[in-house]
Amino acid sequence: MERSDEELLRRTATDAEAFGAFYERHRLAVFRYARWRTQNVEMAADLTSEIFAAALVAAPRFRAGSMPARAWLFGIANHKLADFHRRGVIADRARRRVGMQRLVFDDPALERAEALADLAGLRRSLELLVADLPAGERAAVLARVVDEADYADIAVALHTSEQAVRQRVRRGLRRLEAALRKEPE
Repeated sequence: MERSDEELLRRTATDAEAFGAFYERHRLAVFRYARWRTQNVEMAADLTSEIFAAALVAAPRFRAGSMPARAWLFGIANHKLADFHRRGVIADRARRRVGMQRLVFDDPALERAEALADLAGLRRSLELLVADLPAGERAAVLARVVDEADYADIAVALHTSEQAVRQRVRRGLRRLEAALRKEPE
């Protein structure tokens, strides 16, 4: 049976493999998100390292139920990205704290990372991000934001009114924004 993200974070203090599993589960989504926000594969890789180092440091303070673990992780990502955009440099405090060296990439590794950041994978990353939304809001947000469908077309597909779709999209985006803005513990 696969352990939940919350369980993996809870076990991190006593089980090194638990955080490794959490990392494997979310590394591509975080990397793709950082790549999308920075438009630079090397910066995205550095930020991904810093984000997961910060998550490892903060894992003992994570409390299940306060927010989904995925939202908590993307909250950390948003804080690291905001720091990067504000300062113009990628912080490495968390990486140094856990003894993580800066990754150096050769051209093939950069090409592979660029392929991983391909927009085809963006939908999967966004699906993970919106997984905790109510089903109607999740479907409306994905259709409108990712697929760029018209409200009228979404209404037909979801067997509801255009106004209901607009409301679902608005609510879903507000929930996502609130989850991503929450301070990591």
